[in-house]
Amino acid sequence: MSARALAFTFVPGQSFANSLLHNFWLALVVKLVLVMGIVLTGPLVVIYAELKIMAHMQHRLGPMYAGRFHGVGQPIADGIKLIQKEDVIPTAADGWVFSLAPAVVLVPYIALFVVLPFSNTIFAENLDVGIFYALAITAVSVIGVLMAGWASANKFSLIGALRAAAQLIAYELPMILAAVAVVMQAGTLSLVGISEAQRHYWFVLTQPVMALVFLIASLAELTRTPFDMPLAESEIIFGAYTEYTGMKFGMLMLAEYAGILAFSGLAAVLFLGGYRPLPGLAFIPAPLWMAAKIGVLAFLTIWLRVTYPRLREDQLQRFSWVVLIPITLVDIMATAVLKVAVK
Repeated sequence: MSARALAFTFVPGQSFANSLLHNFWLALVVKLVLVMGIVLTGPLVVIYAELKIMAHMQHRLGPMYAGRFHGVGQPIADGIKLIQKEDVIPTAADGWVFSLAPAVVLVPYIALFVVLPFSNTIFAENLDVGIFYALAITAVSVIGVLMAGWASANKFSLIGALRAAAQLIAYELPMILAAVAVVMQAGTLSLVGISEAQRHYWFVLTQPVMALVFLIASLAELTRTPFDMPLAESEIIFGAYTEYTGMKFGMLMLAEYAGILAFSGLAAVLFLGGYRPLPGLAFIPAPLWMAAKIGVLAFLTIWLRVTYPRLREDQLQRFSWVVLIPITLVDIMATAVLKVAVK
């Protein structure tokens, strides 16, 4: 089949797998392989980038030996090391809950990539309620954190889990409200539809406050600096994950870096046009635009880890309830009024 004929088989708004493969199960396998490929390889790039960016910001070299060229093999070496580590379960721990917690933390971020579009045909599923699904599925990770802290039979782990749960619940609401304003402006819940609604301009231009709120809430959801108090090593060792070793610990770390990619991708779709190019640069493929936007937002997440101080727990909770939520409610009201007025 020629490239010209192949192009006509791709239906905008429909997954390329469904267009090329008319067998449901075969298309499902292709989608699963692609999603898992992104989840398992993308975080390795983010981990390596964090190691090198932090090193240069702190005037040091960072990893240089693993993989020979500037330590490119360091994330893989770390993964091999974790595979070789002993899987230790505390005697007093609830074994089943303790073992299931890392999967409950990781799976929501894998599920989010199912609806994240890299073009108007490159995605696993284009759900009519895509943004609702994405925000709902990421909230499940709170349960995994609580499971990890409670099942560890460690008071430090329990304290870290409760801190994390309180923070995640507090910042989920402003995140959802920030997405609501974008949905109102786009007129659709589909992530592909939201991207296409930004063909003339990106929503960060009309919703700059909501974009900032969403990024702040994303950092809090990921417990990244300056919202890393639930993992404050100087106080509670490593929070809810103190007792984890081996691949269970590796899955928790994979969840953190997969979460960086997932929330960066979600922010790119909501406020930066997703896979939509800048005017005059449409010759650059849509997936590269999406990857570049995710990379910029992931870099911002890494940069904040090095430059911003940790906030106190009382400051974290107060900032969400007293500052972010009122701002988002006012912005939603303004968006609604303007939407009606324009019509």
